[in-house]
Amino acid sequence: MNNDEAHGAKRDEQLAPRVDGILSSAVRRGELLAADCPSREVLRHLTSRWGVLVLIALEDGPMRFSDLRRKVSGVSEKMLSQTLQALEADGFLDRHSRPVVPPHVDYNLTPLGHEAAERVRLFADWIEDNIGRILRAREARTPEDKGHPTAGADRLQPAE
Repeated sequence: MNNDEAHGAKRDEQLAPRVDGILSSAVRRGELLAADCPSREVLRHLTSRWGVLVLIALEDGPMRFSDLRRKVSGVSEKMLSQTLQALEADGFLDRHSRPVVPPHVDYNLTPLGHEAAERVRLFADWIEDNIGRILRAREARTPEDKGHPTAGADRLQPAE
């Protein structure tokens, strides 16, 4: 276990008793389909357009903001900043500032962030493996179908 992992594990141990004492077992477990479930906000951060891509980008190791912005093509500075703040608040990444001129800030995954990145990577891999089927499903819809999410499903061809 490296120093960052040890720090993250220690932080988790310190937070666990405080959180466990506050939350009921149902809330700790998460009732994801319930409107007031706290897991929903975390799910929104992890599965947002940029959250998934940032986690995947950081799987290879720490990166500076500008390097992340280049790697995650298309993200604006504002959205990247908001995404990093949300993922940091949820404990998925750490921000390390170095006292140099110009300022040098690195972002890296925490142990919890590595676990989450592995899971969203599987989801992203599944999408890439099935992109042909997904695009064919889109193409099978007629202009009249566009307003109806399930319309056109009967015209889909089975996977080859």
